[in-house]
Amino acid sequence: MATTASIGYGPTVLVAIEQRFLESARIINDDLAARILPFKTRVSTRLWLLLLPRDRMVALSEKRAPGVWGSILCRKRHIDDRLAEAVDSQVETMVNLGCGIDTRTYRLPALAKLPVFEVDLPENIDAKRSRLKKVLGGVPAHVTLVPIDFDREDLGAVLASHGYAGDTRTFFIWEGVTQYLTEEGVRATFAFLASAHAGSRLAFTYIRKDFMDGEAFYGHEYIYKKLVLKEKNWRFGMDPESVADFLSGYGWRVLEHLGFDELAERYVKPTGRKLLSMPIERMVYAEKL
Repeated sequence: MATTASIGYGPTVLVAIEQRFLESARIINDDLAARILPFKTRVSTRLWLLLLPRDRMVALSEKRAPGVWGSILCRKRHIDDRLAEAVDSQVETMVNLGCGIDTRTYRLPALAKLPVFEVDLPENIDAKRSRLKKVLGGVPAHVTLVPIDFDREDLGAVLASHGYAGDTRTFFIWEGVTQYLTEEGVRATFAFLASAHAGSRLAFTYIRKDFMDGEAFYGHEYIYKKLVLKEKNWRFGMDPESVADFLSGYGWRVLEHLGFDELAERYVKPTGRKLLSMPIERMVYAEKL
């Protein structure tokens, strides 16, 4: 599997700023987002908020990368909702692949008694452990942080060595990661997921293949030039029409396949806010057969 990008604090910064809205106008509630950020990132975020009003920061974000604000918040909210439902009725374990600095493990009551495995590059896991010690006093007993060298280690073997039981119905999260991998890396992860227990669930995001191939930009030329051409951080995309067949080959059935417009109808519209669309990213929720 190809190595994922090192930890990025951008999405958590957006979530932290979102908490400046009234609760009735928020897309997601997260009282840990600001606290889990490293000191320098917290300070710079506060400085920006002093220099620029909250709404102005959202507007600037929308100008450079239209739709990124709503897309990140909506996908997080949707995964939270599906996870809470699944824990209540079906799954027994959670595995977050490419967990970064994400906080859902520590703020969702549904996960308090569930074995949770958070997986990422060693440097990212070290950063997560350090922040959890500062914020919570340490890693909660039901959480296992799993460092892995994706280029050299087998995901299934590493998880098993940290106590993951593959015969349990598991909720897998793979949020904002697939575009950073090669096709070989994505297929290696799905080869592992093919052995998941029946009834397991998977929530993941992907970037459209026609955007990655430079065939359609959907108004996001800046992102394409920066992340695909210049930095070459984004490497993989999927064709929406082939997603169901792709997953079927690994024993998974698509339950939901959503774009931002559908997510915005659920999560943005009730707030009364208007946020731009980001059609290059889509969300998949699937069940292991």
